Amino acid sequence: MELDRSDEEILSGEYGETRRVMLEILIALGKVYGAERLIPVSSVQVSGASYKTIGDAGLEWLNGLDARAVVPAFLNPIGMPRDDWRDMGIEDHFAKKQEEILDAYRRLGISLSCTCTPYYHNIVSYGDHLAWSESSAVAFANSVLGARTNREGGPSALASALIGKTPEYGLHIMKNRLPDLVIGVDDPSATKDWGPAEFGALGYIAGKEAGNRIPYFRGIRGNRDRLKALGAAMAATGAVALFHVEDITPEARVPFFKNSFSIEGKESITIPVSDVEAVFSDCEVNAVAVGCPHLSEDELRTLAGLLSGKKVKKEFFVFASKEMIDEHEDLVGKIEASGAHVYADTCMVVSPATDRLGSVMTNSGKAFSYLPAMCGVIPRLGTIEECVRVATE
Repeated sequence: MELDRSDEEILSGEYGETRRVMLEILIALGKVYGAERLIPVSSVQVSGASYKTIGDAGLEWLNGLDARAVVPAFLNPIGMPRDDWRDMGIEDHFAKKQEEILDAYRRLGISLSCTCTPYYHNIVSYGDHLAWSESSAVAFANSVLGARTNREGGPSALASALIGKTPEYGLHIMKNRLPDLVIGVDDPSATKDWGPAEFGALGYIAGKEAGNRIPYFRGIRGNRDRLKALGAAMAATGAVALFHVEDITPEARVPFFKNSFSIEGKESITIPVSDVEAVFSDCEVNAVAVGCPHLSEDELRTLAGLLSGKKVKKEFFVFASKEMIDEHEDLVGKIEASGAHVYADTCMVVSPATDRLGSVMTNSGKAFSYLPAMCGVIPRLGTIEECVRVATE
């Protein structure tokens, strides 16, 4: 692999043992995938932030590192809110360990912006090279924003934060971003009335078909919240890190794409609308949780309107980034007036608070996929309107 002078100096130990080891991680990763060089990244998102997922072994590894991030870097959701974790039912031992993990990342120069939707608060431009790790954030950055990132693991993302580079392979190379699977629905007109939950259900099915391939959707229409839900679900049931939507997503409109990609000869599948509808079930649940990925401003406003004048009768968990919550205290106040709780920094999947619930209704195809294995609960998928109805009846 081609290395520049600064890389060689890091490898020789001139900038400390931690940075030397981190660069070795990136070089080894690059060699596995045939990268010829390292390229600078404009930002990094680091996973492995919840004590629930990394445990004592991960904490010990973090505490052994001695360096600081050289590019803007931030965290994935952690296992609890930083402020009101007791209100969420988090035990003292878990909280102590989680705070130690945050202290370790703070010492490494990682911003404690703990969210799966960093694109709401960090400037990401078309064509930017990133090293992001959370699956739904990777799908959104690649697909909806037209940035370029592979689906990084926790160690490789942290290495990129401390070095400022990533190996140039995979989705950093334009020719590797072309679709190899065409997906449609049997009644495209139906998608005009779909919200994020239906797009999440479509993604739940499509991800299983796509695996780690790059899908190209034809005949669907969706705004950013709907595409966020689509990509998040596909990343959960498959390993989709990039998708394109005909005439909508940015790369599907550029000349290179139009000149290099043809649906002729590509594998094509059609998903029946009835299959999407069948993902929605009807069973009793003990709690309701929304915000996986974290809610946008529009989603907060919709929820606030739906809960206006209502009182919840089941536990209702709402997840958003701390930045989003602080920017929209009025909407948060309206939501919490119903008895629902809005939590920052964490989510229903990586927090132990969900494990005790038994059964949960959500509007997220991603959560619907992850909740059984990661939290041991029975999930039910519904629209945001259905979630509010179930929580308040």
